[in-house]
Amino acid sequence: MNDLLYAFEGRDVLLIMLSVLIGLLIGIEREYRNKSAGLRTFILVSFGSCLFTIISLKIGVGNPDRLAANIITGIGFLGAGVIFKEDNKVSGITTATTIWATASLGMCVGTGNIFLAFIGVGLVLVILGLLTYLQTYIDNYHKIKDYELQTLSEADFEHTEQLIRQMGFKATIVNQRYNKESLNTTWRLTGNINQHKELVKVLRRDKQIVAYQY
Repeated sequence: MNDLLYAFEGRDVLLIMLSVLIGLLIGIEREYRNKSAGLRTFILVSFGSCLFTIISLKIGVGNPDRLAANIITGIGFLGAGVIFKEDNKVSGITTATTIWATASLGMCVGTGNIFLAFIGVGLVLVILGLLTYLQTYIDNYHKIKDYELQTLSEADFEHTEQLIRQMGFKATIVNQRYNKESLNTTWRLTGNINQHKELVKVLRRDKQIVAYQY
């Protein structure tokens, strides 16, 4: 125990502080976007990965692969906790992969590869920040949304189908539910953001569509 205690030097403290800085930089970006894992989570992930790496090197792990595998396994459980399904959309995957990447950066610092770690931080921030605008641009011109529309008759259903086609959507029927009173159809529509906005306005006014959800 004493040997391990004395083995820590000023360089190790510096590495730990750098790992905290890395977690802070990534955590600020995630906190700013109000994601499920925020500032403290990313600081602790980076710090913990760095500390585990330093300690393992101090005590002399025979196989470095086992060290990396054990850290990544633990991070996998943490990442799984931020992934959830909402309606037909899976959320949290980007946050989970960012946690995974942050752990790898903490390990980089722990092994003394500081330059590589900060190159990695820069790339992570570029991917999370700048590429968000590219993703938004793509979504504006190629937006896929599910709509559940309720009609009372076959004629009303055909009217709805014709309306969707006329507005220029690429449409697919995902699900249909019949009962004695109505027909509920889930449509998967592909179009630009303006088409979707216009469709919502039309659905509010159209009396042949008695209910809708999206």
